[in-house]
Amino acid sequence: MRRFVIASAITLAACHAAPKVDNKDALANETAAAKVQTPQPVELKAPDGVTVYGTYYPNAAPRALILLFHQAGSSSGEYADIAPRLQREGFAALAIDQRVGGNLYGANRTMAAAQDKTDYLGALPDLEAALAWAKAKDKPIVLWGSSYSASLVFLLGNAADAKGSVKAIMAFSPGEYFNDKKMVEAAAAKIAVPVFVTSANTLEEEGEAKAIVSATTSTDRQLYIPRTGIHGSSTLNATKNPAGADENWTAVLAFLKRVFP
Repeated sequence: MRRFVIASAITLAACHAAPKVDNKDALANETAAAKVQTPQPVELKAPDGVTVYGTYYPNAAPRALILLFHQAGSSSGEYADIAPRLQREGFAALAIDQRVGGNLYGANRTMAAAQDKTDYLGALPDLEAALAWAKAKDKPIVLWGSSYSASLVFLLGNAADAKGSVKAIMAFSPGEYFNDKKMVEAAAAKIAVPVFVTSANTLEEEGEAKAIVSATTSTDRQLYIPRTGIHGSSTLNATKNPAGADENWTAVLAFLKRVFP
């Protein structure tokens, strides 16, 4: 299966071998790993009063703070292996349990405590709570979404309090998951920060991903179609995607370290 990059004016180009890691990169990784700190539980308050549970993965000197949002049927446990890797690569991260989720990767504490069931859009206040918390850290912020939350990050990126703080968006299997089938594309059209979008190897996911990233006004936008990819952030999980996780990590880290050198 082919891989493509969309950069600037939606120019498609094939990606080939992963870049080599030289001694300088290896030393930088060792230095970043030394700054990793113990994960911490956090409790946030959504704008509508719902308590949002999460786990913060600190770094003593982070390149950026990455907000990690999970897919449907899932929880912050989706990032139990991903977030520590991001820490070692020089980033801090916050993974939250959204009120729309499940126990695919472990218990979803927010959903268990929530009084009312809701649709995908109903989880947006949970993402807003994470953004408000992150802004107080005074670090560049990355919005990272998986499946339905990969669509919500484009809506969140347009929020008034996101302006100036959010420096990049990463969307793993975004799509038009809401009743308005042009909502995500319309939100993407207002996004000008660097964008990384990827999908599973299906024509439907690839098409949705391409339409959304193409709608952005960013001059730094990348569409990555992996040789071996699965739905959402699970594409980076070696247990879920043993044939493709390593190569997909290479693409993700190349984007992050270019935007946050």
